[in-house]
Amino acid sequence: MMKKGDLPEILPLFPLPGALLLPRARLPLHIFEPRYLQMIEDCMKTKSRLIGMIQPIKGPEGQNHLNTIGCAGRLTGFSETEDGRYMITLSGISRYRILQEVEGFTPYIRAEVSWAGFERDLGPAEHDNGFDRDDFLDLLSKFFHAQGLDTDWQTLKDADDELLINSLGMLLPLEPEDKQALLEAPCLATRRETLVTLIEYALHGGGEERLQ
Repeated sequence: MMKKGDLPEILPLFPLPGALLLPRARLPLHIFEPRYLQMIEDCMKTKSRLIGMIQPIKGPEGQNHLNTIGCAGRLTGFSETEDGRYMITLSGISRYRILQEVEGFTPYIRAEVSWAGFERDLGPAEHDNGFDRDDFLDLLSKFFHAQGLDTDWQTLKDADDELLINSLGMLLPLEPEDKQALLEAPCLATRRETLVTLIEYALHGGGEERLQ
């Protein structure tokens, strides 16, 4: 487990719409753009092997910006295809806040970041004492039926609170701004409440277009 002192002040950033990484979760990624291939190679030379996942947002005139808060993942899985692409796995370590972008000669974005306020991310798995699993799974079943989705329900029933809520937040077809709201939730209970609200919104028709 990484400690606060192991976290670097500067992170390479990987902007990817809709890709949510949360602490203690794993995110598989397929890397093929040359600048991000270079980022992976540079990352593997560092002690922390951290990459900052971040959601890009569109400005009013179509220009791209970055959200302020992202989640850093440690490169824990790597393989290379015959045509030079990388298949990697990031293990979520901690959320961070961008302070400022750093100028340099890398083809990818780097930023000075702060880890303050996210100390809980480095601890053990969270528990949600107010979690009514039966009601939640009943709501989730209605959503899956409405969306024509299927899953291994026994696995969901057996999963720990954090694994269940975070995995669903990462995997469900949510809009980037919805995933950003899940990322910024201060605790697991708030993330679960946010997820329930998004599912209920979709079931009531308000998110019919957004959640397809």
